Amino acid sequence: MKSVFVVGAGPAGLYAANKFALAGHEVLLFNRDIKPGGLAEYGIYPAKEKMKSGLRKQFAKILSQPNLHYFGHVPVAAARSITLDSLREFSPSAIVCAIGAQGTKKLGMPGEDSTGVYSAKDFVYHYNQLPPFSSQDFSTGKRVAIVGMGNVMVDIARWLLIDDPERKTEEVIVIARRGPFEAKFDHKEFDHIEQFLDRSAFQQELARIHGHLAAVGQDPAQLASATFPVLAKPDSGATRPRLLFHFLCSPQAIHAGPDGRIERLTLGENTLVPRDGSTAAKSTGRTFDLDVDTMIFAIGDVVDPGFGLPVAGSAYVTNPDPADPKRAAYEVFDPASGKVVPGTYVVGWARKASEGLVGVARFDAEQGAAHVLKFLESAPHQPEASTDRVARSLERAGLQFISKQDLAYLGLAEQQQAGERNIPSFKFSADADMLAAIETEKSRAQSGNLVSR
Repeated sequence: MKSVFVVGAGPAGLYAANKFALAGHEVLLFNRDIKPGGLAEYGIYPAKEKMKSGLRKQFAKILSQPNLHYFGHVPVAAARSITLDSLREFSPSAIVCAIGAQGTKKLGMPGEDSTGVYSAKDFVYHYNQLPPFSSQDFSTGKRVAIVGMGNVMVDIARWLLIDDPERKTEEVIVIARRGPFEAKFDHKEFDHIEQFLDRSAFQQELARIHGHLAAVGQDPAQLASATFPVLAKPDSGATRPRLLFHFLCSPQAIHAGPDGRIERLTLGENTLVPRDGSTAAKSTGRTFDLDVDTMIFAIGDVVDPGFGLPVAGSAYVTNPDPADPKRAAYEVFDPASGKVVPGTYVVGWARKASEGLVGVARFDAEQGAAHVLKFLESAPHQPEASTDRVARSLERAGLQFISKQDLAYLGLAEQQQAGERNIPSFKFSADADMLAAIETEKSRAQSGNLVSR
C-alpha cells in the first residue's frame, strides 16, 4: 500500500481517487471547496436535478471507502499556505492534480476590465451558488452579449431568459466568430431557449452573411437540418425577451460609460475561408459598434497559472516523450529542467481544458489513474503520509478543513432546508453558512449521543 494525494474533488479527481482506493492505496483527497463535485455540482445547469442527484450518489459511494480521506476547504496554490511543495513534504508516492481549468480566458482586448464583463465559468459559478462567486457582483443589464456558440452559451442564455430571478434581460445577443453552420451547441439544449429566437432578425442576419456562406458552399436552406432545427418549426411570432445572433463577428474593443460599466462593443466583421476540410474565420477589416450593458465570454477555459505547475499557453506542461505518448500525456514536465516532475500527474480539465463533460472527465481520469497505478508498482516505498499528520499540519496553517463526517452533517442540514422549503434539494451559498450548519448538526449529534447514554 502506498499513499496517493489527489488535488481537486471534481469528477476527474473523484474518479481517479476511486481507482487508487480500489487498488488498495491510501488516498488523501484535497479540495478547494467545502463540497465535492466541482463542475458536476457547480457547473451543471441548476434545473438538471436528476443528473446532479445521480452524480452526488456516485460521489458519495466513492468517498465512503475507508482508505479514502477527504480534506475539503483546503485551497492549494503557490500563493496559499498549502502549496504543492508543502504537500510533497508528506512524501506521497504520487500527486495527481485534478483541479480543472480555473483560469480566466478572455481575448486580451481593450476594456476587458470594465464592470459588467465576465467569464462564463465565473458567471455559471455565481448562479450555481459556489462561494465566493455566489456573493460577488455579477449584475446584468437589459442587453447582454455572449461571446461563443456552444452549450455554455445556451446555459447562460437560458438562465438570463428564463430562470434569472431578476428577469431584467430584454435581449441576449450571441456573438459568433464563424457562421451558423459552425454552432457547437446540442439541439436538445437549444430547445430550452428556441422560443426566444427572433426569427425575423435571424433571417435578416442570414441575408447579411449569405455571400460569405455561399463562398464556402454553405446553403442557409440547410440550416434546419444541420444546426438550427427550430427553423423547421412554425414561427410563433415576436417575443420578449428575445434571442439574437451576430455571425461572422469578433469582439475588438469594449467601451465603458462614465460609471465604468460596458456600454458599447466594437465588433470586427469576418468572412469564411476553407481550411482542412472545415472553415476558418478571416477578418474583412470592417467594424461596427453594438450597444450592450453586459458581456460574457463563453469561449472555453484555461488552467490556473498560480497553482504551481509549469504552464505553456492555456495548459500545464506534460511530458513530450514520443516513445509512449499516452502515458506521457499525464506526466507533468518541467521545461526549465527538461525533466519529468517525479510522481506528479494531471487528469481531466487540468490536463486538457474544456474537453468534454463528466463522462469525458471520468474516462480521462481513469486512463490517467491506470498510468499512475503502473508507476506505483515500482515506486520506492515512502514513510506513510498519515492522515493525522496531515490534519495537524492543516490546523497549524489555520485551515478549518472539512472531513467526510463533516460532509455527512452538511448533507443533513441541506436535507432539512430542502424539506422546509419543499424543494428537491438545497445548498448553502456561503462558506460561513455551511460551516455553521456543520457545527449545528454536529452539536445535535453529540447531544443525542449523550441522551442515549
